[in-house]
Amino acid sequence: MGVGEKTVAVETVPVQQIADALSRTCPFAEVSLGDLPGLQQVERFTAPQGAVLIESGAPWDSYWVVLEGEVRAERAEPDGTWTLVSSVNSGEAFGEAPLLIGRSHSMFRVIASRDSVLVRINADDFWALLACCPTARKVILADMAKRMQAYQVEALHREKLVSLGTLAAGLMHELHNPGSAAKRAASQLRENLLRLQQLSLRSSSHPKTPEQLECIKGLLEHAVSGCRMKAMGSLEQADAEEEMGEWLTSAAVENAYSIAPVLVDMGFERGELACAREFFDPPAFSDALNWLGSLVSSISLVCAIEESIARISDLVMAVKKFAYDERSAARELDVHDSLQSTLTILGHKLRLKRITVEKRFAASPSVIQTRGSALSQVWTNLIDNAVDASSDGSEIEIATWTEPEKEGTPARLAVRIADSGSGIAPEVLPHIFEAFFTTKTQGSGTGLGLEIVHRIVTQKFGGTIDVQSEPGRTEFTVRLPIRIPAPS
Repeated sequence: MGVGEKTVAVETVPVQQIADALSRTCPFAEVSLGDLPGLQQVERFTAPQGAVLIESGAPWDSYWVVLEGEVRAERAEPDGTWTLVSSVNSGEAFGEAPLLIGRSHSMFRVIASRDSVLVRINADDFWALLACCPTARKVILADMAKRMQAYQVEALHREKLVSLGTLAAGLMHELHNPGSAAKRAASQLRENLLRLQQLSLRSSSHPKTPEQLECIKGLLEHAVSGCRMKAMGSLEQADAEEEMGEWLTSAAVENAYSIAPVLVDMGFERGELACAREFFDPPAFSDALNWLGSLVSSISLVCAIEESIARISDLVMAVKKFAYDERSAARELDVHDSLQSTLTILGHKLRLKRITVEKRFAASPSVIQTRGSALSQVWTNLIDNAVDASSDGSEIEIATWTEPEKEGTPARLAVRIADSGSGIAPEVLPHIFEAFFTTKTQGSGTGLGLEIVHRIVTQKFGGTIDVQSEPGRTEFTVRLPIRIPAPS
């Protein structure tokens, strides 16, 4: 038989012919041929190194025993590479897990790591073996449990890497914008300082009268008064800039329409500049206004750099809160702070789809006592799923409230995360918290995100999580005890 690029020899042989070889394998070590009345013959595969025995996605209907050599299972990655999942050595078996859980197709490809000899037992004979041979059944079920545990550990590790990738991608996007803004502002500030130096040297050659000095002092005090001026609407600001530009042009000011927006942004009006026009001759007035424009622009750029650095600092603090690993017995955690940090990290995804977030933080108090430290992962998974489900330009709602103690139920803090997407299908809804259940395409999801959310909420925090969904709205509601119960 030709499989892949290497030829695999296949022959049907009686079980008695390979009884000695089977007895040296784990499933059949303590099994006599008398215990296998239904198993008369099997297929023996002789595979050279590198031969592919089972392709990824191929039908799976057999149980395999490795008599000699070694085979490995590999998973296909989105980039076309293959990742080793597990290896099976001489004397071991594989294939029981897909048969027992009802998986009809292979998730991996199986390839010979070196020259190997294997036995393939078809599905009917496999079920007969389980029914008639308790010794073999015990080994097969133990192998199944061990393999599923190893796969779950590996899948959980992949899910953590996915969360780390989401965090890293968000951080890179968020840091890029303020970093680029600060770089541009610093470059422009250098040009402004050179312009200021030139204008100052030109102005210093002309002595100033007391009136001129007093006028410059007043303008300078306004210029350095602060970064934040009263915000104007787009139309109002455009009108103010046009009016200022026309006034400066009428006074023969050089670069009038370049200076006008800067002066308007800093809150200057024509009345404040009248003193300069009154006490300076036209050339000196032009130099004074250009000097003032460069100064005001420089201050604005310093403010922009300050805001960019503050933004980067806020991001660093958000990441520290997001990734905080608490090892003490108990601590207090502000849920609003935790939610806001997660929104900061995922801000790039929200902006990419132009999604607005309606925050209704009504919980009071918003602080809970906890021994857990993974709430940020809960919010990340739920908000990230909401973003994926939402259409461009839509809205996500995040609401919090407190529920008082009632009929033995402790006081709880509730968080609702709702999106306006297409909803979750009724037949899917009961399974969303099951491990490895996913509706995403292969390679884009592990099926563990919501299972991990459920486990963190219920086991680490002793809370509950509920979901309601219909076309146009899906709500996840997390309820967390405000005070942790005493440890058992």
